[in-house]
Amino acid sequence: MHILIQWITQILIFILLATIIDLLIPKTTMKKYIKLVLGLILLLIFLKPLFLLFHFDLETAVEPTMTSLFDENDRSQSIENTIKLQKKEIQASQDAYILKQMETHLKSMANTPLLENYELEISDIQFTFQRSSELNYEDLRQIIVYLKQPEAKKGAVSAVDEIVINTETEKALLNDTIQDSTQITELLANIWQFDQNNILIEWEGGTL
Repeated sequence: MHILIQWITQILIFILLATIIDLLIPKTTMKKYIKLVLGLILLLIFLKPLFLLFHFDLETAVEPTMTSLFDENDRSQSIENTIKLQKKEIQASQDAYILKQMETHLKSMANTPLLENYELEISDIQFTFQRSSELNYEDLRQIIVYLKQPEAKKGAVSAVDEIVINTETEKALLNDTIQDSTQITELLANIWQFDQNNILIEWEGGTL
């Protein structure tokens, strides 16, 4: 009688545990295999009286199956993690390509007018997007433009007399810089059809 009660109790407890496991397991390819193994274990529990009758060790028979199941689950999880990592790497590579193409396109549109009007060229462009997942021109929030003098202009330095810069000269240079910055921003906004307030101009040595 005691063996019968113990057998029924094991069945009920296992069904309860199997139900909880089924609810907790995420919907992956492994779920159907886990449910299959749980079903086989339940069947073995049902047949336990026969195993006792024929002196069959149920735990020894089930242990390899459970070990194999957990090993397979670990391998499956490892494969899923590898796939996710590869997807992230591919996405990062695609994002970098999109940004480079966008930078090249904007440079090709703006460099000639900048050279003709201000003897400047774009050395680099950085973008800020409203949503990091949407890398397109319509989703741009800010364009940061780094300007520099062309290499030819940098090398064309002739001997000059000593220049004395006083406070008034510094103020005049600052006002000219601010005025140039505003005009350059207006020029780029017209070329790129982009909001002037969202274009930030910087020299390689600092912000305009």
